[in-house]
Amino acid sequence: MAEKKLSVDLLKMTGEKAGTVDLSESVFGVVDANIQCVHDAVVTEEANARQATAKTKKRHEVRGGGKKPWRQKGTGRARAGSIRSPLWVGGGTVFGPDGNQNYKLSQNKKAHTLALRTVLSQKVNNGLVIVDKIELKEISSKEFASVLKNLKLDGKKVLYVTDGSDEKLIKAALNLAKVGIRAYSNVSVRDVLNSNALLMDESTLEKLQGGLQ
Repeated sequence: MAEKKLSVDLLKMTGEKAGTVDLSESVFGVVDANIQCVHDAVVTEEANARQATAKTKKRHEVRGGGKKPWRQKGTGRARAGSIRSPLWVGGGTVFGPDGNQNYKLSQNKKAHTLALRTVLSQKVNNGLVIVDKIELKEISSKEFASVLKNLKLDGKKVLYVTDGSDEKLIKAALNLAKVGIRAYSNVSVRDVLNSNALLMDESTLEKLQGGLQ
């Protein structure tokens, strides 16, 4: 049986309708969303982005403290062997991070694909913009912003999905504060959730769907 198809408007750079384009039912037509998979995908991505740079010094790493602060008996004060004891201000830390923390998590491929299909499906009726092609005469953020305005995307957080073939477009989009850029093979669940709209051309759409079917 042939796969069912969804259709959305295909637009020109000017914002005019150029026709319709079919969407894969398996990629953009997920109805029974698995929210747990989406949650796990976001948690996994954010955990893997963490850097284990936090570090505190243990007692033996703190500078100084070689001399006993005062004699053992007779002063009326508690016994002390070093000013670098964890009990002292400026002393070592007992159970602090050591710089070797491992925050890495993993999610199996099927679950991650389902999560990505789920969030892409949520954009179909509100936030998916497909254009036939986007061409700039030169590297110009102003010109790219005018294209967004024509597509009624100005002021929105836009995720521009590209196949990387047009370097002028990528460089033009880099200077726009509310525009994120991702290769079609590197779109994450978190990227889609954090955007108000997905923008891509027709050829990139085909490549994205091909990788998720």
